[in-house]
Amino acid sequence: MAAANMAAGAPPPDEQATRRVRAALMQKVNGDEEMFALGAAIARVVELASSDDQGTHDLAYFVLSDVALTQRILRLSNTVQYRTMAGTVVTTVSRAIALLGFDNVKTTALAMLLVDTLDNGAHAGSVRVELEAALCASLVGREMARLSFYQGAEEAAIGALFKNLGALLVASHAHERYREIRQLVAGGRHTPAQASQLILGCSYDTLSAAVLAEWKIPDVIVRAQAALPAGVLKLAANRGEWMRQVAAFSLEVARLLARVPDPAGSPEARALLARYGAAFELDTDRLETLFANVAGGMQALMESMNLQPLAPPEPEDGAGLPKVLLLATLDAGDSDEGAHPSGKPKNARALLLAGVQDVTQLRAGGTARLNDVILAVLETLYRALGFRFATVCLKDARQNGYRARVSFGEEHARVQAGFSFPVADNGPGRDLFLLALDNDADLMISDAASPKIRELLPAWHRALLPDAKSFIVLPLVVGKARLGFFYADRACTAPEGVPPDETALIRALKRQILAALAAG
Repeated sequence: MAAANMAAGAPPPDEQATRRVRAALMQKVNGDEEMFALGAAIARVVELASSDDQGTHDLAYFVLSDVALTQRILRLSNTVQYRTMAGTVVTTVSRAIALLGFDNVKTTALAMLLVDTLDNGAHAGSVRVELEAALCASLVGREMARLSFYQGAEEAAIGALFKNLGALLVASHAHERYREIRQLVAGGRHTPAQASQLILGCSYDTLSAAVLAEWKIPDVIVRAQAALPAGVLKLAANRGEWMRQVAAFSLEVARLLARVPDPAGSPEARALLARYGAAFELDTDRLETLFANVAGGMQALMESMNLQPLAPPEPEDGAGLPKVLLLATLDAGDSDEGAHPSGKPKNARALLLAGVQDVTQLRAGGTARLNDVILAVLETLYRALGFRFATVCLKDARQNGYRARVSFGEEHARVQAGFSFPVADNGPGRDLFLLALDNDADLMISDAASPKIRELLPAWHRALLPDAKSFIVLPLVVGKARLGFFYADRACTAPEGVPPDETALIRALKRQILAALAAG
């Protein structure tokens, strides 16, 4: 039953678990000095009101206080899209505000703050994807504000800009979690909201709202981040509901334009009309006009920021592993639904989903011991993936080595008793298990008889489990502490590999153990 519930949609997480995960992410984000400064700057810009000359003066002063921001605003006001309106070259920020409009400059300044702070680092490619989605969503929000009769409708562009903040921050500050969420979505069975709920314990929308609230952003913008109900939407009853609709619609349009540069008449565009048409009184012609206006605005915005086309995706971590082990890291494999000769169940994904839910609820109850959590994870891996033998091996400080603590499967008592080895076994750097620990690399060895794998297997493993034809190793590393690993094997090879959605769920199970170890 649990698996069926989760397959239909990510279940509401236990509130305690959600708070813990969100708190950890919030601490990481807000503990960063640059992020603290970003939040303060964003709050200051959002507070600027356009109701009088003082607001315009304050906005001009804010822009002028940053040389790079000044150059970008002036560059934007001199792009082809606006130059014909100006007639002559724009050389002052005050004139740029008059030409572009107060709210346009304000939202653009916010967007540029995000770009300046986040468009760098080890995962710049992933961050740029999310940045461009946020920038494009803000332009959609601006177009929707023009069509609205609500007073203060311009705030919709800010709400839309921040709709993607959760994904942007996870890409920047927790890239491994971001990658796992992307893998689940790519599997086609989860929406981004469901995948982020499963991996983070809270949805991207919830994370966006939490960060904005921490930054003291007005409630109407924070509430605009809330998820919408499924199905066809009706005309909004009030401005707050309309802003929620605009924020969600804007991000969907941004994602569509990133995938399909000319989406007019596409199935995705028809789906947008079916969901949002009545709420916004949109028809095909209006939607096509919106697409064209946003595409033109996005080109001008990118030019003004000197943002170059996206570079190829950055390589994943793991440079310390031999090539044969890099190829064995959990991510390869397809989604073949047929029978697996290795013994892996056809419904492995559903069983993993149920296990993730059970372990999450076990920890959220607050009374489970570490051993209870380890046992639940081990049982899930053993049953869901059809292993012959499965154990968790933890470091024994007194013996300066690792030994199995609990196990399932054939002759588990005998194998568990012999499953121990010293830290320095087989020489530094040549032991597959120690390599996995040193690199914190999750491995799925599909054919242990491969010569390159055999030479990395320590003598104790070859003697204890000579008929292990495929196995999995999941290191447990907290900070720099190599605490141990999960191990499970089969007596058959496993050429089917592990699909990305199953990989994400396996890692979600492992993180429950890491969190319990860190807390204990």
